[in-house]
Amino acid sequence: MLKLNNKTALVTGASSGIGAAIARCLAKEKCDLFLTGQNERHLVETKDFCEREGVKVSYMACDISDFQQIDALVAAIKESFSNIDLFVLNAGISQRDRGFDTDISTDKKIMNVNYYSNVYLIKKFKEEILASKKTNIAVTTSLAGLFGFPLRTSYCASKHALFGFFESLELEYPNIRVTFLIPGRINTPISLSALTGDGSKYSKMDEGQAKGLDVDKAARIALKAIKKEKHRKLIGGIELIMAYINRYIPALYYKLANKISPT
Repeated sequence: MLKLNNKTALVTGASSGIGAAIARCLAKEKCDLFLTGQNERHLVETKDFCEREGVKVSYMACDISDFQQIDALVAAIKESFSNIDLFVLNAGISQRDRGFDTDISTDKKIMNVNYYSNVYLIKKFKEEILASKKTNIAVTTSLAGLFGFPLRTSYCASKHALFGFFESLELEYPNIRVTFLIPGRINTPISLSALTGDGSKYSKMDEGQAKGLDVDKAARIALKAIKKEKHRKLIGGIELIMAYINRYIPALYYKLANKISPT
């Protein structure tokens, strides 16, 4: 069981949704925090909540699609804390358009945010991770990272890629423990900031998202999986059955996927 008391965690995407909720849970475990996200006002709100739990909290607003901003972020993290025991790589952006209707620049933006930024960030801590006895990495993927789904071509691809990279990394280095957090429909604002084909924001709340699992409950499930160092943890409601249908009855999955509303 991973002990978080007096440890230090980095949480990306901590200004809202699952990231902010996980940060709050970690603070209650008396884990010091470095928080990052795009919305500074919401990031400060998360920071203030966590500080009331009596832990040290540093933060920096950052657009992780910009690698120069990641460089500045890494410098700030290393100035604030001598070591990161737990990385919670949660920042991400979704998609709401068909593959052929999505401009390649939008595909690249989604891949940069969801995949390359996480790879770039973790490599910036190579020396610290290799020198540690153990480093835990929690990666927020998606149910859509286990199979294809309409209006999510690049989003699915980016989440698939996270599995490939971080699972391989764990196999290469015995001191790394990776937990894949695999949310289905969680009640967060992720669909509001999802990108349409031309790169503009979708700006709508998906009906399925609005009826999804409460975000704080999702965070508690995620934290439990992190503490138990589970390799993979599905988080959500009835939609999670699709993971099993896709794995064991793929022909049925293809029939159902075309009938389920992607929004």
